[in-house]
Amino acid sequence: MKRESRRGEAASAGKRRGRGLRLLRRLFPDCVVDSVYEIDYDRLYRSGVRAVLYDIDNTLVLHDEPATEEAKRLFRRIHGAGLRIALLSNNQEKRVGSFARECGADLYFCDAHKPSPKAYRRAGAELGLPGRALFFFGDQLFTDIWGARNAGIPNALVRPRGREKYFHIRLKRLLERPILFLYRHFGEYREGIRIEEDGARK
Repeated sequence: MKRESRRGEAASAGKRRGRGLRLLRRLFPDCVVDSVYEIDYDRLYRSGVRAVLYDIDNTLVLHDEPATEEAKRLFRRIHGAGLRIALLSNNQEKRVGSFARECGADLYFCDAHKPSPKAYRRAGAELGLPGRALFFFGDQLFTDIWGARNAGIPNALVRPRGREKYFHIRLKRLLERPILFLYRHFGEYREGIRIEEDGARK
């Protein structure tokens, strides 16, 4: 009886570990990229993507940095590739609206409450596009990537552009480390967006 009890406990523990890993996988990005400025957006368009969604701070620019000439050129290049652009930020209207107007974004959402999937889905609805035709870029697991995963949108974790200036975000970075470790060892870790020659996104 004791042996059977131990087996039952081991099986239960295994199931709990399996559930825990499945939950953690919801935080795993589809891939990791060094910079949104190095993406081949023409190829992304040919893969079936029709709009890109971005976080702003430490994804496009440093935290609280105004729209840069580099960001404005990027948005012109993306529009030239035939893609539309939406910004999704947990920041306020003053920050997000100003950045969107200066860069020429097609659409923006401030106070997006990421990781809630609502703003992601609203972006798709307002652009008239299904989730598979969108691609999201963001630098944080617990807001950006989790939200995109909740919304069923392909995504990439962007390496932060600079050191975080706010304590609560630095704390999040510490909490992200063990998850990124697990992603590298138990997830399908990918550097860069893989696009087949026939246009299929991987």
